[in-house]
Amino acid sequence: MNHFFVCAIGVLTLVACSKESFAAAGNAAAASPALSSGVDMQFVDRAVRPQDDLYRYLNGKWLDTFQIPADKSAYGAFTFVDDQVQEQLKTIVDRLAQSTAGGDPDAQKITDLYASYMDEASLDALGAKPLQPEFATIDAVRNKKDIPALIAHLNRTGADAPYAFDVELDARDSTKYAVNISQSGLGLPDRDYYLNDDAKLKAVRAKYLAHIEKLLGMVGDKDALKDGAAILKLETDMARLQWTKVENRDPVKTYNKTATTALDALTPGYDWRKYIVDSGIGGKVDYVIINQPSYFAGLSKLVEATPLPVWKAYFKWRALSAAAPYLSKPFVDESFAFTGTALRGVPQNRPRWKRGLALIDASIGEALGKLYVAKYFPPQNKARMEALVHNLIEAYAKDIDSLDWMGPETKKGAHEKLSKIAQKIGYPDKWRDYSALKIERNDLLGNVLRAAAFEYQRNINKLGSPVDRGEWTTTPQTVNAFYNPEMNDIEFPAAILQPPFFNMKADDAANYGGIGAVIGHEISHGFDDQGSQFDADGNLHDWFTQEDHARFSAKIQALVAQYDAYEPVPGYHVNGELTLGENIADNSGLAIAYNAYKLSLAGKPSPRIDGLTGEQRFFLSWVQVWRGKVREPEAIRRIKADPHSPPNVRGSAVILNQAGFYSAFGVKQGDKMYVAPQKRVSIW
Repeated sequence: MNHFFVCAIGVLTLVACSKESFAAAGNAAAASPALSSGVDMQFVDRAVRPQDDLYRYLNGKWLDTFQIPADKSAYGAFTFVDDQVQEQLKTIVDRLAQSTAGGDPDAQKITDLYASYMDEASLDALGAKPLQPEFATIDAVRNKKDIPALIAHLNRTGADAPYAFDVELDARDSTKYAVNISQSGLGLPDRDYYLNDDAKLKAVRAKYLAHIEKLLGMVGDKDALKDGAAILKLETDMARLQWTKVENRDPVKTYNKTATTALDALTPGYDWRKYIVDSGIGGKVDYVIINQPSYFAGLSKLVEATPLPVWKAYFKWRALSAAAPYLSKPFVDESFAFTGTALRGVPQNRPRWKRGLALIDASIGEALGKLYVAKYFPPQNKARMEALVHNLIEAYAKDIDSLDWMGPETKKGAHEKLSKIAQKIGYPDKWRDYSALKIERNDLLGNVLRAAAFEYQRNINKLGSPVDRGEWTTTPQTVNAFYNPEMNDIEFPAAILQPPFFNMKADDAANYGGIGAVIGHEISHGFDDQGSQFDADGNLHDWFTQEDHARFSAKIQALVAQYDAYEPVPGYHVNGELTLGENIADNSGLAIAYNAYKLSLAGKPSPRIDGLTGEQRFFLSWVQVWRGKVREPEAIRRIKADPHSPPNVRGSAVILNQAGFYSAFGVKQGDKMYVAPQKRVSIW
């Protein structure tokens, strides 16, 4: 996802919708007694009271007995739905391969790309040979003055490098595109993996060094041990210069508009002009956005201080690491042994067909998505989803007027922003054009590199062009949801609109507690600690009053402290600052979804299904969505690098702050889930 994209799963939002529309929805539900509860009760632990641990009550037997599949680092509702989607996609691709109709160039590219990935015999015969042109490009570097051009090449072909390039909307002027350049280049998930002396992180570091040495040896590097040590030291030096993930959450500090003519002053001795020409942006821009200026100032010194042979070894390593999953079996196995097993605790690689589908999704995903939508996303799903979004947005509008921390002037801005949120449901109105992408049936790595270059050039072509506000950031087959503050839009791909998130056969309570909370979550990102810094048009502009900033800050600091206390792995606490935006969205989204559900009842009592009131099923649906297990190494990786809290924390912590939960289950002082009203954090 791009720098300012916020991804969330399980959120909801509402704007002002009439009581009549809510009443209509409620009456429709009441008139359909055949609707199911939408809550899976088969894993209930009757030894646990809902008032003491609602998460354990609903999921206890599953948590005790479920074994994470050998090819996964974690398992939960998102994984469950994605597994179904993968089977659906496989059906589509298999039928394309068997079809003799022809005539569709995108379908041909899908089948050729998939065939190039699935032809293991040919790949095994080639070994590392497909990588030779990339190594030749690196070997051709004669001195450090050639490094900028080499980095431009790696940016274009998708290999990691000391800095990354992206084209996004200008955060200060959302009417045009701008180039963002940010720190990058580490092979481990976060700088802490290099700099922290924690025993588990040190062990991963040692395995990483062994991994570098082994892969280098496999491509004939006779100095693999020496080069591996030098590469690890170089990456460690880069890690010392890099900003933390918490620092990178600040959209103001990471917005540093720099004239292209002033770049040399930022990094003395580094030839930015060469990079600008070779990156393809020469003549297209006169400024770039530097996200971490101090990193780049330090990087120029590091380039000067590090011998050229070490840099060349490092660049070969980055190219090799990126290519390994697309080479012969020994390379694939070694790549997975580290990135899957050592880093995330996964014993077994995914079936090859699933990895092949993932490559299609990353390379020509909208073409596959168009076929997916036609077969698996009926129009009535989109219509009901649009109605849900409408209701939730209306509920948000109603809630703005009652907020105790937002004054009249800020409320005016909030209403304006809410009214301008664009809603993207299911799939794009205009499908991407892949005619310039060349796919060859017998050239897997070439296909991967060309697909990366195609996407790179597609972004370059945006510069100087009108902003395409209909563009999607993900494919319809993605099981997730997104908010983009610079576009001020929300995206709900078709694939997430399935149980347990969205169930056409379920009563409204479960859908409001599931996909409703997801909708609310995404909308609330427009008003969290990051999104609130962007105005209704997507510009980085402070529209809060000073007093409202102070009141909002007090609330979110209480939320930071609340989440800091959770310790999913002994010795590893949730980082309340890193996860703040997602935690705000979870709490706000669920609160608004609950309000929307209550409004939908139009003053009537909720229907009781399977002995449960609608209010109870609403909160159980939220808990059901976050039923999940995570392997310990993956849990640690997420704590260090993921802005989302762990699933068990998301399923439990949010509920403690919801007044509706206390009334739905009769929670009172003395119950384990009871939190005194003055200690609950209520933002929306």
